[in-house]
Amino acid sequence: MMNSADALLEAWSETRHRRGGDPAVFTTSGEVSRTFDEIDAEAELLKRTDLAHFPSGTVIGIQIGNHPSWPALLLACLSRELVVLPLDAASGPQEHAVALAVCHAAGLVAERCGQIEITEMAAPPVDWNQQPPVLLKLTSGTTAAPRAIRFRSEQLLADCTQICDTMGLTGRDLNFGVVPVSHSYGFSNLLTPLLARGVALVLTQDRMPRAVLHDLAQTNATVFAGMPVFYQAFGGLEEVPPLPNLRLCISAGAPLPLPIAHSFRQNFGRPIHSFYGSSECGGICYDRDALLIEEGFVGQPMRDVHLELLDAGSAASRVRVQSAAAGDGYFPDSDDANLGGGFFMPDDLLAPDSGGFRIVGRVSDVINVAGRKVHPAEVEAALLAIEGVRAAVVFGRPSALRNEEVAACVVVESGLREVELLEFLRDRLSGWQVPRHIYFLDEMPVTARGKISRRALAERFQAR
Repeated sequence: MMNSADALLEAWSETRHRRGGDPAVFTTSGEVSRTFDEIDAEAELLKRTDLAHFPSGTVIGIQIGNHPSWPALLLACLSRELVVLPLDAASGPQEHAVALAVCHAAGLVAERCGQIEITEMAAPPVDWNQQPPVLLKLTSGTTAAPRAIRFRSEQLLADCTQICDTMGLTGRDLNFGVVPVSHSYGFSNLLTPLLARGVALVLTQDRMPRAVLHDLAQTNATVFAGMPVFYQAFGGLEEVPPLPNLRLCISAGAPLPLPIAHSFRQNFGRPIHSFYGSSECGGICYDRDALLIEEGFVGQPMRDVHLELLDAGSAASRVRVQSAAAGDGYFPDSDDANLGGGFFMPDDLLAPDSGGFRIVGRVSDVINVAGRKVHPAEVEAALLAIEGVRAAVVFGRPSALRNEEVAACVVVESGLREVELLEFLRDRLSGWQVPRHIYFLDEMPVTARGKISRRALAERFQAR
């Protein structure tokens, strides 16, 4: 592929020069799916054919799950100066349609029956004001509509560098990729280390715990980037295979419950390292020692990441993250004081101690379900679309495995049952957006000012 001033393409050029014919992407059976040279050739073909007619600055949605063509597609888009919009393959069609429209996507790369297909779509041109991004990461806005975070290659490369240097990932490692590449966690821990550092990768679309363990053993992967729900499931399996080559286990997406970490360490002889990050700025903290003593502990700041406590006198505080990996701002609404200029302020509340930081809560109503953000307004709108539902309030409740789970309170006409509401919602929302519990009230409680308090309802029902 032709060299470019793009930071990721320059890093890829060096990687390819070093690794060339070495295996880059493996199947779960241990077979080589792509070498580094083959990724480059695939990217060049995509650049000259399927992507050739898209003007620079065009947004291209990519919805292919953990397909082995991901590295080549990203490289081809970088070379053509196209803007990549990763889409979760598990999301529903309505959610995809809204995201594509909001981000003005003019093309969609999708996987059908194992084949990659590219569809053109009508979209208004985007004026990037001489500062086009290379990647848009979807996140929730202050309304039900999604918005995206703008990234340049320099920021993506900085995140990759911070992750690899902090966690000790090298070209001798083999990453196991079950976390979706379309997710910020998967993109930064799996895809960019492959391109910029030559960290080979196993890609799988099978998320069944037994299959994941079997494939970890079969491929001799050395690094597993997972989430608490995987580690919890592993602990409940019998006759598990030995994992002699697995040297590093990482958990992100939700705080890691200590009982799960202790059980995994007892059964497999390995600690789990908690990783705390955000779509807006990449990695924030990492538990390097994994002593597994304090609940919610996420360790120390990543290398070259600096945290400033905004309320240093309190037991828990929001923080301002300073990082070269922080995005340039949101799209399409760019006016947000929480992100920009190399800084980001998450909604999480952190408590400092001598060994690092613990996550103790959140200041916003956005619900964090295993790293996926759910805005209550979207679920409330779906509930209110059901005939007979007169009022609905949605909130998050603590969950040991998923950080938070969605719950709802409703006021309905007589005769409606929870099973009917859930059936309706499952046809219209993604799985993680559907409430795990729905509570029926005679009327919604209000404050002295006549407003419904989502926080008060969450506190009332969180222990049930």
